[in-house]
Amino acid sequence: MTGRWYEVKVVTKSEAIEPISGIFYGLDVKGVSVEDPNDILNREQGPLTWDFADINILEYGGKAAVVRGYFNETESGEALLAYVKGKVQELIDMGIDVGEGTVSCQLVKEEDWANNWKKYYKPTKIGENITIKPVWEDYEPLENEMVIELDPGMAFGTGTHETTRMCILALEKYVKADTTVFDIGTGSGILVIAAAKMGAKHVLGVDLDPVAVNSAKENVALNNLNNIEILEGNLMDLVEGKGDLIVANIIAEIITVLVDQVKDCLKKGGIFISSGIIKERESMVVEKLKSSGFAVKETIYDGEWVCIVAEYI
Repeated sequence: MTGRWYEVKVVTKSEAIEPISGIFYGLDVKGVSVEDPNDILNREQGPLTWDFADINILEYGGKAAVVRGYFNETESGEALLAYVKGKVQELIDMGIDVGEGTVSCQLVKEEDWANNWKKYYKPTKIGENITIKPVWEDYEPLENEMVIELDPGMAFGTGTHETTRMCILALEKYVKADTTVFDIGTGSGILVIAAAKMGAKHVLGVDLDPVAVNSAKENVALNNLNNIEILEGNLMDLVEGKGDLIVANIIAEIITVLVDQVKDCLKKGGIFISSGIIKERESMVVEKLKSSGFAVKETIYDGEWVCIVAEYI
């Protein structure tokens, strides 16, 4: 491992973890690490529910929470620092107690922290019948349980984030045996793998990032699936025919841009599952969907995050 990443760190408190994390998820973040002293105290109660867990609580004596966002080295460290500082100040102006609230940014070597989070990443159930299992862990599945083997790598989440869980729940409800599924921004490939294991006829995952494409292909291979195709580029440029279901776990701003293009790739009566949406952006996405010929079937909430299931009518 020779890569380097910009690490933007916010020292805060447990109560402010969600809004601070939301700042990072509104950017092109490649991984989010949460260090919560409350979780350290209660670690035996259950698995972690964030992306990267690089625990170093002793640095702050167990009295502060730390949220770190990791970004490509090609980003501007100064711009990232200024943006996050501004967003933290906005939270303070809104009356949110962020604790210390200090923000810092530095370049870190991948090998310095690449393996730290793995020891905290355990098999985690994220749907009715879906469990994500890191490839380095042993696990005996329960009856009727579908296990996804995953090696998320450094650039992608482990699949335990709220937005991913909601997408999995929606896929479990809407994927049928004859369904063709398209996944926009496939990342580690977790959603295409889940759809394939649920019985979809054919699944296509696309991503603009070649690193994501390689990661997704590797994870598909780990799960021995032959009904998945992973391609690099824009869905609209790559897809042939129309899908029965399209899923996009990105961010609200990009989803609103993609809605009309999604419509061109989706059959009438098809389902569009979109997530990565913070509650404050829900109405924006709903309005765009409705104006583009979609009817909202249901909305799923988890913490500060929203997943919208819409039908193309």
